[in-house]
Amino acid sequence: MEALGAAASTIAVVELGVKVISLCAEYSFAVKNASHDIQRLRERISSLEITLQEVLQLLQGSHGARLRTSQKLHDALNNSRLLLESIATTLESKLIGGRRQRTMRAFGVRALTWPFESKKLENIIAALEQHQNTMAVAIQIDQIAEVLTINHKIDLSKLPIAKGAAYNSQANEYDPRCHPRTRLNVLAGIYNWFEDPHGKCIYWLCGMAGTGKSTISRTVAEYFAQKKALCASFFFKKGEGDRGRAALFFTTLAAQLVQQLPCIVPHVRAAIEADMNISDKTKNEQFEKLILGPLNKCEGQQSTVVSIVIDALDECDLEEDVRSMVHLLARAMEVTSVRLRFFITSRPELPIRLGFKSIGNSYKELALHEIPKLDIKNDIAIYLEDELKAIVHRYNMSVEIRRQLPSQWPGNKNTEKLVEMAIPLFIYAATACRFISDRRLGGPNEQLERFFNSDLNSRSNLDATYLPVLDQLIRGLKGGEKEAVVTKFKEVVGTIVLLANPLSITSLASLLAIETEKIDNQLDMLHSVLNIPLNPDAPIRLFHLSFRDFLIDKENRDINSFWVDEQETHAMIMVRCLRLLSTDNLRRDICDLQRPGTLRLEIEQEKIDTRFPPEMQYACLYWVHHLKESGGTVSDHDQVYYFLIRHLLHWIEALSLLGRISDSVSMLDSLIGMVDVGVSRTVSY
Repeated sequence: MEALGAAASTIAVVELGVKVISLCAEYSFAVKNASHDIQRLRERISSLEITLQEVLQLLQGSHGARLRTSQKLHDALNNSRLLLESIATTLESKLIGGRRQRTMRAFGVRALTWPFESKKLENIIAALEQHQNTMAVAIQIDQIAEVLTINHKIDLSKLPIAKGAAYNSQANEYDPRCHPRTRLNVLAGIYNWFEDPHGKCIYWLCGMAGTGKSTISRTVAEYFAQKKALCASFFFKKGEGDRGRAALFFTTLAAQLVQQLPCIVPHVRAAIEADMNISDKTKNEQFEKLILGPLNKCEGQQSTVVSIVIDALDECDLEEDVRSMVHLLARAMEVTSVRLRFFITSRPELPIRLGFKSIGNSYKELALHEIPKLDIKNDIAIYLEDELKAIVHRYNMSVEIRRQLPSQWPGNKNTEKLVEMAIPLFIYAATACRFISDRRLGGPNEQLERFFNSDLNSRSNLDATYLPVLDQLIRGLKGGEKEAVVTKFKEVVGTIVLLANPLSITSLASLLAIETEKIDNQLDMLHSVLNIPLNPDAPIRLFHLSFRDFLIDKENRDINSFWVDEQETHAMIMVRCLRLLSTDNLRRDICDLQRPGTLRLEIEQEKIDTRFPPEMQYACLYWVHHLKESGGTVSDHDQVYYFLIRHLLHWIEALSLLGRISDSVSMLDSLIGMVDVGVSRTVSY
């Protein structure tokens, strides 16, 4: 169907819609007992009219002559026309001709009846909504085709992204979603906000650690995707490289949006071509040129909802970036071409609270820790009951009949005890279930008993969550044996929780100069708190950031045998990074190119990966970070001094090969800021 034909068909459907709305107005005046049904039909057709106007605007735009619409659009327009014609005919049958005159003479106008029963009307409204959605999807598909035709395809390599930040990325594939029967009231409130055309542009869900914010975020993002709402997402995560900072926040969102909203493609492309270094510009400039400006320039998209999910904002490393982002996102209300919605979760940290306070009445807020205790208890009970049933099923499938657990295990009393212990932390319930199902130390009965016994010494919710897991490492040990286990724990697990980006067992062994078997042995009993893949080359991840918080909490220093000295561990990691880089790993022309001036794009990635295994990449990128976090300084004749004297240019060459040369500027600035001027004449010079 040519664009001109589509435009004519669209105009015909628009005129029919106007006619039906006019007829409804007459019925609304004359029939009082069906006013609600009449209003619903009018609203549905009015909504359809908005989409039709957008379709018409696009078809009559500058590229309309070249725009060929899909068969789906043709069918939707035709079906809408037939349905509206049928509705109009039915409504007119009681308002025209001799019958109308006779009815009005005998009974007056108020004798008129509404011709559609409620069930029939439901079917009509559902059909109109389906046709409207089909039109919207068809136009999106056609826009994509046109964008490709006029060569407006963006080279996404110019939009650097934070790997794994999207909710549906492979790294997050097995992260939990809300149990189908939990969080019903919370999710209903979020969905109502999303559907409300007059709702606030930001929804802020806050709550203390372990209350289930990220699980809700993933559930909400999936809901938006299922509703065909254009969706971008950024899940912050401390210790996951670029996901723990805001440097690639807006470029990551822009890269996702251009794949789903074709109308912004030429405008984002223009911004990139106008400034090839846009990804290095301020957050404000990136937001305006890559998000706000392109969205505002979209035509005919007024009914389109663009949803952006931002999880764990508190895990962004710089407080200044957090406050700045909250202020920038509040400008979503400036966008009139689409309905822009931001769903944000975080802990209620002071910088974030101040950031939201500064934007006034632009957001809706819900605090998870303020939800009625009974609601939280019911949700945790549902979760635990189902998880414990799954544990029983898996265990009974793996053992002979005489060892099987009863179907009602562990019984109402024990289940209720677990529920009370968990409130208000879902992470407690999840950790308890992982611990109970871990067969390395025994069956579910033994593990449950150990969990209950360890909780007796707990002082806080996090103590109760993690001490049962850690206590098993030293149970029955005394003196030197216990000290040796704790020391090795702090070296291995302390490193894991403080890494700026996760490493695999293989890479961790190389960095720490420890045999992989010893690391495996150290981690064997920690599968309840660490996500340890079977593949030794896949990264080890924390199930939840609260485990890190628990280990480095200075208030627990005297009572937690496994307390990790944060600064001391950062210093240790820095030393190991420099040692790895200095042991014949960094040198001039490390990739053996033998051609000075070779462009980075001309070098095969396989050659770079061979020369820079993950642990070496990590050392290059993050040794300065660990030095800074350790509170250390740079002075004459220390380890950093000798490294820079021998390998400064080699290190910068490595950063260039890794595609991170822009980071060298900030790292060198950090090093300059750490120079101990009082005792460092050579370095300071």
